[in-house]
Amino acid sequence: MITLVRHGETEWSAAGKHTSHTDLELTERGKAAARALDLGSFALVLASPLRRALETARLAGYEPEIEPDLTELDYGPYEGRSTKEIREQQPGWSVWDEPGGETLEQAGARVDRVIERALAVDGDVALFAHGHILRILGARWIGLPARNGRELFLDTAAVCELGFEHEYHVLRRWNAR
Repeated sequence: MITLVRHGETEWSAAGKHTSHTDLELTERGKAAARALDLGSFALVLASPLRRALETARLAGYEPEIEPDLTELDYGPYEGRSTKEIREQQPGWSVWDEPGGETLEQAGARVDRVIERALAVDGDVALFAHGHILRILGARWIGLPARNGRELFLDTAAVCELGFEHEYHVLRRWNAR
């Protein structure tokens, strides 16, 4: 089984701002949510290199290996801005149509490498990362294009489980808190 964990709350996630490479700390609420995670043991724990994902993993009791492919979707010029702010200049804008700094296909290729790595492990794997990249990973797990991550909402400090039913990839649990 592969367990996905979105990082705890940051000031920007609480404000709805797009955060890819800006390296923010968790809020006190985010730290408390991370400490409250009770996930069990894993053969491998990977995390995005960004502080908010690493801190969530560590506060949950893990010392993860850094996996650059788990870095958040690159928002380019939209970094630090909310959808509402962006739509004031670009009506109808969606991160799922124009992420800004990389294509959804590029992000999909990154998570495909993470999935391949996780499947090669003998045992359960935990992945600590970010909202959009984990939504893309969930879509790719079940054979959908990266763009279909838009249908998989994910809260901060939420946990998801990817697994199998027979030979089929399935979402066993999504957005649990």
